[in-house]
Amino acid sequence: MRGNRGDGRGSPERLVAYSYLSVPERGDYLAVMRLFGASLMADLSAHEVAERLGRVDVEVVTARLDALVGWGNLIRSTHRVRAASIAEFQRARARYQVSKLGERIQRDVDEVLTWADAAREVAAELLALVDRELAALTGGMAAPGGVDAERARDAVATLFVQFGEFADSVRDFYAYLGQVLARYDLDGEEYRGFKELLLDYVEAIREDVAFHSPRIRASLDALVPRLPELLARIDDLGGGLAGLEEVTGSRVQRSRGRELADWEALRAWFVDVDGRGSQVDQLRAATMRALGSLLANAKRMIRSTTSGQSRRGDLIRLAAWFDGCDDAGAHDLYAAAFGLYGARHLGVVGDLDTAIPAGTSWWEAPVAEVPVALRERGERSQRGRAASVEDHTVQKERLMARARAEATARTEAAAELRAVAAHLDRARLSTAAKALFEELLTGALNSVSGDLAALDGARRDLDELDIAVGLRVDPVARTVVRSAEGDFEIEGLRVLLGRAGAEWDLDAVGEGR
Repeated sequence: MRGNRGDGRGSPERLVAYSYLSVPERGDYLAVMRLFGASLMADLSAHEVAERLGRVDVEVVTARLDALVGWGNLIRSTHRVRAASIAEFQRARARYQVSKLGERIQRDVDEVLTWADAAREVAAELLALVDRELAALTGGMAAPGGVDAERARDAVATLFVQFGEFADSVRDFYAYLGQVLARYDLDGEEYRGFKELLLDYVEAIREDVAFHSPRIRASLDALVPRLPELLARIDDLGGGLAGLEEVTGSRVQRSRGRELADWEALRAWFVDVDGRGSQVDQLRAATMRALGSLLANAKRMIRSTTSGQSRRGDLIRLAAWFDGCDDAGAHDLYAAAFGLYGARHLGVVGDLDTAIPAGTSWWEAPVAEVPVALRERGERSQRGRAASVEDHTVQKERLMARARAEATARTEAAAELRAVAAHLDRARLSTAAKALFEELLTGALNSVSGDLAALDGARRDLDELDIAVGLRVDPVARTVVRSAEGDFEIEGLRVLLGRAGAEWDLDAVGEGR
């Protein structure tokens, strides 16, 4: 069961979180997402992800992680990182966590990949438990003093878990049933097996639903007017996240059964509330369609056996001949039976950039693209008017606008860094300025090799942004960089910000930075 909550639709922009499933590198992305989903609140750096996945190229892993952040599947970790060395800082300065949306999508993806083609049994026994729980709740609310709040909370939770599992199993089974009955290649034995199994099984489901549905409808009709009172009693017990939305403004997804919308969805399964029929009515209609498909398959097989059009017996006899032939005889038999002879060379020009040796087998060589006109009509000339050249003006303008926006953001970030150069410890950087500062700092750290002492006097200049950073080794120095994403400290180094190409007196850098 999927009850509607809020507007029942959500934001279409969230669909971008599914992007990693359709890109050519989806195998890499699936491995990364499964790694983050393997434990609760996993907090990993790019180097740790590369090590666990057995990847040597950390830059590729970093690009995958940044792409997942952009799609909303991962978020950058705000955990404080303490680095004892420059190498450790470079390995751990960027850490990642899975987002709530990303974890939910990956969980559903793994379930689909594992069970998509399996036939799921219908948990029909759960419908009797739903009937019993609803009858108990209805009787408790009608009794003097009403139902006990804790007993009602447990009953509501149990009721919706049981019904959700039942409703999901019904939908999965009927989807599988439709897939099976849509096949037109069933032979007699397969058809009889499916007919005996599915007819008995579908009939058992229908009988269970027909028996319990009237009783469930009666319980819901009696309980619905008193639902506000029941839910208020449960909420008075506390212990949930109901107050979080009022305190922080964060949206809270309540447990199933704790909102009136959940009960409306439950009632719509058994009662026609919008004139389009209840789910029970739809289940009955689906059962009739399944029976119709079985009859259509039966008519097809009867018609093929009585009209003389079935080639099953001929094909079985031909297969026996093939089984008794040697290789040369099998080739002759194949050509005689199907009229397929030696290859004809059509003179199709292949891909000039790909050199294929003349001795390459057709089984292993890439497929040649043959024009439709030549393949179907034997004509080399194309019919109709040539297609116009696609206009990419809009895409180019969009890319240029994005590039201009990124350049403007980097220019503004550089101006912000120059403005706070004299009092970096007291400044609070924006996200863009912090990213540019980290880029400059990393460049300065990578400009020299060796131990910490080699960093004395190191610097990194970005001429196009007129900004630079310089370093001075000082064992007692402590530089703190604050931003909206959190703070990080640099111990043992003093940092100077200034204009690119400027001559600096690194000994004049203020103490404590």
